[in-house]
Parts: sequence; C-alpha cells; structure tokens
Amino acid sequence: MMGTRLKVLRVFKDLHKTRRDVFKDDARALTAARSKINEEFKRNKNEASEENIKEMLKMARSVETILRESVIQVEHVEENKILLRPRESLLLENVPYSDTPRTKT
Repeated sequence: MMGTRLKVLRVFKDLHKTRRDVFKDDARALTAARSKINEEFKRNKNEASEENIKEMLKMARSVETILRESVIQVEHVEENKILLRPRESLLLENVPYSDTPRTKT
C-alpha cells in the first residue's frame, strides 16, 4: 500500500507542476486548475480498491500529458486579436513541404 501512496503523491505533485508551467502568469486559470486537482484527489482519498486507484492514476497521468503537450496559453489583446504564448517545449522545427520524400542520412 505504501508504494501506491507514493505513486499517488507523485502524480499529484506532477499535475501541480504541470499546472504551474502551462498556466504561468494566468492567476485565474492557475486557481481553477489547482481547485479542480485538489477537489478530485480529495473526493477519492478514501478509495481502497487497488484496481480503481490504478485506473485513476492512469487517468491523472493522461490529463497531465494532455496539459503538458497540447495546451497553449492565449491572451485576448484587442477586439479581433489574440496573442499565442506557446511554451518552448511545444515549438517544433518547421520543415517545408516537399513532394519527394527526404532520404534519411
């Protein structure tokens, strides 16, 4: 049981770390995400079934991955204008389209 407790705490900490990175400089989103994470963990704190705990840990990891890999901050700056703030980890190399495939070297 102690190993499961450590796994739960690790996922909890990872979710909060990811929340801080993803919603940096957005107090409203930071607060909402913190509340939701804490609410979900408190709601399930008395769960005893190992199988259910494993499923919930799997779901929490999926949520953390989606937040980390898919969410981009956007700020509404003018009437019809938004400012995208992608994190460095989300930026990919821009490779121009070519009809002929590149050969790997």
